[in-house]
Amino acid sequence: MTTELITPSKHKLWLAAIKPPMYSVAIMPIWVGTAVAIFETSSIHWTVFTTFITAAVLILAWENLLNDVFDSETGIDTNKHHSLVNLTGNKLLIQTLGNSCLVLAILGLLAICWWQKDLTVLGIILLCCGLGYLYQGPPFRLGYQGLGEFLCFFAFGPLGVSAAYYSQTQSWSWVCLATSILVAIPITIVLFCSHFHQVNDDIAAGKKSPIVRLGTERGAKLLPWFCGSIFVLTGGFVLLGILPIWTLLSFVGIPSAIKLCRHVSQYHNQPHLVNNCKFIAISLQFWSSLLLGVGFILA
Repeated sequence: MTTELITPSKHKLWLAAIKPPMYSVAIMPIWVGTAVAIFETSSIHWTVFTTFITAAVLILAWENLLNDVFDSETGIDTNKHHSLVNLTGNKLLIQTLGNSCLVLAILGLLAICWWQKDLTVLGIILLCCGLGYLYQGPPFRLGYQGLGEFLCFFAFGPLGVSAAYYSQTQSWSWVCLATSILVAIPITIVLFCSHFHQVNDDIAAGKKSPIVRLGTERGAKLLPWFCGSIFVLTGGFVLLGILPIWTLLSFVGIPSAIKLCRHVSQYHNQPHLVNNCKFIAISLQFWSSLLLGVGFILA
């Protein structure tokens, strides 16, 4: 019996399709919302936390899988060799896997609601899923109108972080709302940076992403303002007494922000060189949010 070996290039394509680093985008809102709850209540419900993290990862998997399906229908992924639909040649399989992830995630959220005797968390996350569908799903496809960043900001920021906080406390918090902005901005930057290398494909498919509308040069010039806002707001919230001083640990993300801005500024109009900028953005998102949550726990 012989076994077909996966060539390195094929292996890399599968890794690019699955996008393991991207799942920090799902985990960090739950982590930070829970950290704020620990800061304010000095307690944590571990079963709720782990269940919510699992559900968040499954929901992002659903969104990524369905995005590949929807993009295959518009033709925007014709040159995207790491699209799961292109790799498998089976759109129905990818759609089924994606919807299965969503069902499993909803079951996890229902378990949280059962433990709490409260459907609020499920309602918030279903709203997030609705925003995710509006982003790429027909007939809306709001991402094609350049509105994806706005949807991303609210879904992963105020809604996602607040849902995680509520899952621990069954209450609301202004501190949590302020903190959610600091989570939302770097996640939105990840999406913003994902457009730089695919301008030609976006234009061909009629997708008016922010970088298509602005141009790569203007987009690169705006990026330092977006990155800087994370740390300016964090410092401002600390000075106002909204956040504990330990949350300044999130400034560990500054080197990633500088690296990202320099990289995009230098290569913004060279797709083959700028295509990794979203992974630098993920590093910024991961470290700033991770240490933001650690700051709350230390406080």
